[in-house]
Amino acid sequence: MTNKLPEMRASDAEREQVAEMLREAVAEGRLDMEEFDERLGAALGARTRGELEALTSDLPVAARSAGHATTSGWAERTGGAVTSSGAFAVWGGFARRGHWTVGRTFTAFTLWGGGVIDLREARFEGGEVNIRCFALFGGMSVVVPPDLECEVKGIGILGGFGDRASGPGAPGSPRVTITGLALFGGIGAERKERKAAKAAAKAARKSLA
Repeated sequence: MTNKLPEMRASDAEREQVAEMLREAVAEGRLDMEEFDERLGAALGARTRGELEALTSDLPVAARSAGHATTSGWAERTGGAVTSSGAFAVWGGFARRGHWTVGRTFTAFTLWGGGVIDLREARFEGGEVNIRCFALFGGMSVVVPPDLECEVKGIGILGGFGDRASGPGAPGSPRVTITGLALFGGIGAERKERKAAKAAAKAARKSLA
């Protein structure tokens, strides 16, 4: 009798990594569009690492390594001049999204207002980033990509502080710690795919329909 362990489950970051490898392969002419569409759909729906490995086993090792570097890309997105180290909203709102550089310490405050801190396309001043959120009679949302290491340690008093974004990231990702206080308000932290990944998944579903 053999004791066979179950296959390791694949993460969202690993699925996106393989998707990027496939995009590189079709750009280099190694796959035609029909093969690309078929493999991309399989990659986005894969449950285990074994399923993902089978989709790239006939691609050159160099191409696979390039795909990993392109997907993670954290070394290229860490460092640089800070474009924002804080945001405030009183009877109004603020948004930090798109291409911007987060300072090592970023402080956000809302009073009877709301705010959005979107880290999916952001750069980071350093490998350790602390985002401090304070909401009084207001709300705030923090969005992180699936491959970013994140820990949420905020407190809610007569309010809520969601921690759905907590979790490990891809190798080399910055470590983001989200702290703060929600008083008579709400702060939510959650993971969402980058727009490019969502568009690729939508295209794959459409091609398989």
